Amino acid sequence: MPIEVKEKPRIAVIAAVQLPSVSDIEFEASLAELRELAKTLGYKVVRTFVQKRYSFDTTAYLGAGKREEIRRFVNHETGSAEFEETPPHPDSQDISTLLVDHEISPSQARNLENEVGCEVMDRTMVILEIFHRNARSRAARAQVEIARLGYLAPRLREAAKLAGPQGRQRSGTGGRGAGESHTELDRRKIRDRIAELQQEIVTMDAERKIQRARRQERQGLASVALVGYTNAGKSTLMRALTGSEVLVANKLFATLDTTVRVLHPESVPRILVSDTVGFIKNLPHGLVASFKSTLDEALDASLLLHVIDASDPGFERQLEVTQQVLEEIGANVVPRIRVFNKIDHVGDTATQIECETVLRTQYPDCMVMSARRPDDVARLRQKIVEFFQQNLIEAEFFLAWSGQELRGAIYTNCQVLEERADNEGAYFRVLGEPDTIESLREQFSLLAR
Repeated sequence: MPIEVKEKPRIAVIAAVQLPSVSDIEFEASLAELRELAKTLGYKVVRTFVQKRYSFDTTAYLGAGKREEIRRFVNHETGSAEFEETPPHPDSQDISTLLVDHEISPSQARNLENEVGCEVMDRTMVILEIFHRNARSRAARAQVEIARLGYLAPRLREAAKLAGPQGRQRSGTGGRGAGESHTELDRRKIRDRIAELQQEIVTMDAERKIQRARRQERQGLASVALVGYTNAGKSTLMRALTGSEVLVANKLFATLDTTVRVLHPESVPRILVSDTVGFIKNLPHGLVASFKSTLDEALDASLLLHVIDASDPGFERQLEVTQQVLEEIGANVVPRIRVFNKIDHVGDTATQIECETVLRTQYPDCMVMSARRPDDVARLRQKIVEFFQQNLIEAEFFLAWSGQELRGAIYTNCQVLEERADNEGAYFRVLGEPDTIESLREQFSLLAR
């Protein structure tokens, strides 16, 4: 029997500067998010260093005193009280990376690395690395590479100058990318590569639009898109609503590629459900632009399910971030249902009831649920079906026994509310779209002639 080898986590510390304009709640929420991003990358964070300043240090982001404190901690210097506060875990002896909760310049990163004695990754680089690892489809990989090259290009000149004539080995994703030296990286080649990738994306976008149009022609416009903050439980909800096997992981950005499935059990009209990439605060603008095509599913949808983690104390910030991104892509006008997920993570039954009451008072039309409870999923499914059935009309058909070949068309295109029969044939009371009802009437009239 093969032995599973578990990868040893890499050890990191986090550093952040709190500016006067940032509240304590916002600051801590951003740090918590960076810890989750680090976890997704496989890091174990053993310490967080914070500093309040009126502005970032232009040479190395942090002030000299805080840099010295981090250096002593990273290098385990004798007499470092900060290091002694850390639990005596053997892994803490091998700190490899300092994660910075802002985007910093190449010179700031280089100076910080030189002073603290370990690799430095800023927030943007961390997110880019996660996207690079998790992209699966050809389109997602191309979009990630464009964002990565876009992040790298403006840093080439200064980074090459800082690296010296030898051209220090360092890539745009934490030193673990292509591995070219700065002297070998040519900005013209990067521009050419970006143009090539953009052309590929244009071609792939055209193919996706054709596929989407064909789906809509076959299924009408009954489509639902799941949107919301990363790790809010969208993939779990997607699997529950469609009965499909999609990736579910307790990590940020576990899913980058859009997945489309049919609502299960099937309804009339037949409804397509799509999962989209999750949002995050301070997502690099290059990635927002690059992943616009994955968010196009939200633009084309008739209904959005805005999934929110009810157990997250900062869910209101999640709401703001999602609303902002939807406005950026022009999807804020699409009807939506707010779905507060993970209510079972809030606490005991009494706490859940109290939380649900508060949420329903503040957001009267919302759904409060857990994607792991079948009854809750059934209620949400019913609400989705009701949304798409609100414009359906009721009609009655008579189908003679000689024309029973059309019976399948009735059941395929309509919801049959009642069926009764006599000696002449069968009567159907149905619910369907106006165009569908009219088309069936024409077929029945031709049959009667």
